[in-house]
Amino acid sequence: MSNINNAITFNYIGHVLSPFKEKFAIPRQPGLVSAAQGKVVLTGDANNADLVKELSQFSHIWLLFVFHGTQTQGWKPLVRPPRLGGNKKIGVLATRSTFRPNPIGMSVVKLLSIEVKNQQVILHISGLDLLDKTPIVDIKPYVPYSDALPDAQAGFAQAPPAINLSVVFSDSAQLALKEFSEKWPELAPLIEQVLAQDPRPAYKQGKNDEKIYGMTLYDLNIEWQMQNLTSLLVTKISKI
Repeated sequence: MSNINNAITFNYIGHVLSPFKEKFAIPRQPGLVSAAQGKVVLTGDANNADLVKELSQFSHIWLLFVFHGTQTQGWKPLVRPPRLGGNKKIGVLATRSTFRPNPIGMSVVKLLSIEVKNQQVILHISGLDLLDKTPIVDIKPYVPYSDALPDAQAGFAQAPPAINLSVVFSDSAQLALKEFSEKWPELAPLIEQVLAQDPRPAYKQGKNDEKIYGMTLYDLNIEWQMQNLTSLLVTKISKI
């Protein structure tokens, strides 16, 4: 048998600008938080308007990317999916875990518009589940007749997550929303949609919890606390 070089080199074609500045609280799948808007900025030789000619005909696109936030942690053959409560180990290839043999991810996002300004190509997207500065290695159009298979079986992830917490803003948090509304008009629904998914660790979900949590969106720190099993309170929104 001849020797085969199993190393493949990819060049990044762009990077993501995202409201999610840290891994905590990122939606576990794309499309769950429609208010999450961001950009794909093409770079290098890929920063060429010819590459995206007629792409605007498609409402959604696939983004193939690198899990750069967990890349240095290596991979595991067995992982604990949050959808199984974090209590059962299954093969990593039966999940969408970030701890993969090759740190490659894929997400379907809504393509809002394509901007070419000062020779810079920017794709405006929404429904993203990507960390800020995520490297993009490829972009493909989403084709409904072949990519959407209504009869497909998805094991433990057949249906969307059932979690849907009620989110309440404190008086001070509401004042902060007004203060930041001009710069981030989608901030309130973004916070609501992210927290409604209960971003706490899987073993905490469905349990009361007095801990005050924090997450970073854009350049803001959002603090929140569970009120009961079905609702939580956003206590504070402040600049970092």
